[in-house]
Amino acid sequence: MSSFDALGLRAEILLSLKEIGFSTPTPVQEQAIPLLLKTEKDVVALAQTGTGKTAAFGLPMLQFLDPGERSVQALVLAPTRELCVQITKDIERFASNMKGTRVVSVYGGASIRDQIRDIQRGAQIVVATPGRLLDMLGRKAVDLGAVDVVVLDEADEMLNMGFQEDLTEILQSTPPEKRTWLFSATLSSEV
Repeated sequence: MSSFDALGLRAEILLSLKEIGFSTPTPVQEQAIPLLLKTEKDVVALAQTGTGKTAAFGLPMLQFLDPGERSVQALVLAPTRELCVQITKDIERFASNMKGTRVVSVYGGASIRDQIRDIQRGAQIVVATPGRLLDMLGRKAVDLGAVDVVVLDEADEMLNMGFQEDLTEILQSTPPEKRTWLFSATLSSEV
C-alpha cells in the first residue's frame, strides 16, 4: 500500500491529510484517486460503506478546483441531509489548507435563504440532496454552468428513493463535458 504522497495530490491537500492523521490510503482511495486525477472519462466506483469513499472522490475533486474562482466548480449529490452534512465536513477538512475554498451544503429542512446566500458569497463546491437543489435551480439561485466534476454518492440509494427524474434534470443543468463520478456501496441494474 502506498502513501498519499505518491498519489499526485497538491501540497495543500497533503498537509491537510497529515493534520487529520491520514497517512495511508484505503484500497478504494489507492485505486480511485490516481484514476480520477488522470482520466477525463466518467468513472463508476463500487466500495462498501466505511471504506473511505468520500476521500476517494473528494481529494481528486479538490485537486481540480480553482479556489480563486467563485463559481460552482464541483457538485456532489447525496440521498440524505445527514450524508450531505457528513460529506461537507469531510471535504472542508481535506481543503482546510486551500485558502478561499468554500463548500456549501444544500438540503431540505434548513433555511433555503441561508443556503442561497452562502452560494452567492462564492462556493466552489455544492453538496446537495436532489430535491433541494432542483428547488434552487427552479428559483435560478444556483448556476451549475461552470461545473467540472459531478459526484453521485450512493446513486443506488437515490434511485431507490425515486430521484431518477430529478438527477436527470440536474445533470442537464451542468456542462456536457463535465466528469461524472458515481460512487456506491451497491450497484443495481438501473444505475
